[in-house]
Amino acid sequence: MISIRPLSDRLEVFCRLAIVRQTLQVAALLAMLPCLTPMAFAQLNPGDATDEAGMQAYTQEIRNTEISFSMVPIPGGEFLMGSPDSEPGRNDDEGPQHKVKVEPFWMGKTEVTWDEFELWSIRLERALRDFGGAEKGPLEKAADIVTKPTNPYTDMSFDMGKDGGFPAICMTQHAAKTYCEWLSAKTGRYHRLPTEAEWEYACRANTTTAYHFGDDPKMLGDYAWYDGNSTENGKTRYHKVGKKKPNPWGLHDMHGNVAEWVQDRFEANFYGKFKPNEAIKFPLCLADDEYPRVARGGAWDRGSDACRSATRLASDPEWKQQDPQNPKSAWYMTDALWVGFRVIRPLRTPTGDERKNMRLDAVIPKGVKPRVTIE
Repeated sequence: MISIRPLSDRLEVFCRLAIVRQTLQVAALLAMLPCLTPMAFAQLNPGDATDEAGMQAYTQEIRNTEISFSMVPIPGGEFLMGSPDSEPGRNDDEGPQHKVKVEPFWMGKTEVTWDEFELWSIRLERALRDFGGAEKGPLEKAADIVTKPTNPYTDMSFDMGKDGGFPAICMTQHAAKTYCEWLSAKTGRYHRLPTEAEWEYACRANTTTAYHFGDDPKMLGDYAWYDGNSTENGKTRYHKVGKKKPNPWGLHDMHGNVAEWVQDRFEANFYGKFKPNEAIKFPLCLADDEYPRVARGGAWDRGSDACRSATRLASDPEWKQQDPQNPKSAWYMTDALWVGFRVIRPLRTPTGDERKNMRLDAVIPKGVKPRVTIE
C-alpha cells in the first residue's frame, strides 16, 4: 500500500528544500567575492571604477541633502585641438591646430546649478545638516574647513531664476575651483575644473566640425541656448540645464547657456608652442595672475560663432566693474551673467604635488585679497 503524506507535511518539506537551495546560492556567491575583479566592483558601484573599461555614468548624491548630479564617462584618446583656417567665424587664437592626448575622466552631465553651488557658497548644506540633526562624519568635517566666501552683495542670478536647475553664474574662477575643493571633501571623490584641452575634447566627442552636431549654425537651437532663442516673455536669459539635446557623449549645454570656466590662463599664442603632429599630454597654461583666465562654450547672450567647439573667451576686469567692494571680490563677478562652470573627476587622482605644481586646486590670484567669513 502506498502511503501519501498529508499536504501540510509536503509543504513543510518543500519549504525546507527551498531554504536549503537559497542557502547554497548565498554561500556560492560569498565564495565568489574574493575572486571578483575591480571591473565587477565597478559594475556594482559605477562611480568606483579603477580602470577605463569599468567607467560608467553614475549619480553622485550629496550627503544630508536632496541634491544630486550626474557624471558621464569620457574615454581617453587623442584629438586635434583648435579650428582650421577655413572654419567660418574662426578667431586667430584658435590655432594652430595641434594634437592632444587626453586621459579618461568623468564630466558633469550639465553645468553646476544654483541648487548645488549654494550648498557651499551660502552654507546651505551646513544649515540643512544642523536643522535635521544629521551626524557630522569625517566627510562633513573635511568639507566644513574649506574656505567659504562672504555673502553676495546682491542676487547673483539677477532675477533669472535659481531653484530647480538653473546654472550658477557670476562666480570667479577662484570661487569655482574652491567649490570643487568643497565637493571633493564632501563626497570623498576628487573633483576639479577641466583643462581647456579636456573641455574641448569632451565637447567635440570625436567630431571635427565647428559644433559637435556639424557645421550648420541653423541647427544650434536644437542643442543650445544662445542669443537666437534665449528670449522668454520679452527677457533674454539663461535656462534650466539639460533641456537641449546632448552631444554624442551625453553632455548637455556644451554649446551655449553659460560659458564654463576651465583651468587655464588665456594666452592668445599658447597653441603655437606645440608641434602640430606630436600629441602633447596634459597641456595647461598655468594661471597665477587674476586676468585673463579662460571660459569655454559660448552663452545665452552670445551669437552662434561664440558657441563653436574651438571658441575661447578671455576674462577681463570689466566682468566685475560694478562690484561695490574695495578691493573687488575674489568670489563674485557682478557683470559676468554669462559665465558658470561644470566639474570633472579624473579616473587617475592626481598626487598632491601635481595638484600644487599645476595649480589644479584653488590658489588666490596674485594681488587679490579675499574676504573670508570666520566661523
